[in-house]
Amino acid sequence: MSDIERLFATYHLPLVRYLTRRLGDRDWAEEIAQETFVRALRQEALVNERSWLFAVASNLVRDEARKDIRRRRHLEVLAAEARDAQAEAPDVALERALDAADARRALDALAERDRQALLLREEGLDYPEIAEVLGIAVGSVGTTLSRARRRLAELFEAQGAARAQRGNHAAS
Repeated sequence: MSDIERLFATYHLPLVRYLTRRLGDRDWAEEIAQETFVRALRQEALVNERSWLFAVASNLVRDEARKDIRRRRHLEVLAAEARDAQAEAPDVALERALDAADARRALDALAERDRQALLLREEGLDYPEIAEVLGIAVGSVGTTLSRARRRLAELFEAQGAARAQRGNHAAS
């Protein structure tokens, strides 16, 4: 029996039971437990297996709860914007749509690493996770994000200026 098989056989049931009690959903508990064991596979050695597994599972639950809160807030904002857009003048709705298109073009114009760093951060990854995904030092993540945000703002402003310039030519 391999180490991971022994780990699974020993801790799967107690971990799922703990997670089910914490989450109130057995299927979700199974998913979190599965992700916990996947992360255990990536570890070279576990000093205190049980506490490590339960800590990782707890962190995954916490992270999922944070993501859920962000998703709900985002949906509330989108719903409020949709209600507002229905009441807005057509010119304002068109302006918002054009701004969204400019933002998308600005994001697409970023260097791949900068775009990926921003999107990973937006998904809630922390600096060590972003560093691991991008293959850079953790200390470089803040600089990368700062540069990416600054460049995104510059590109967005340039998109808006170009659109305004096109509009001025069209009006002439």
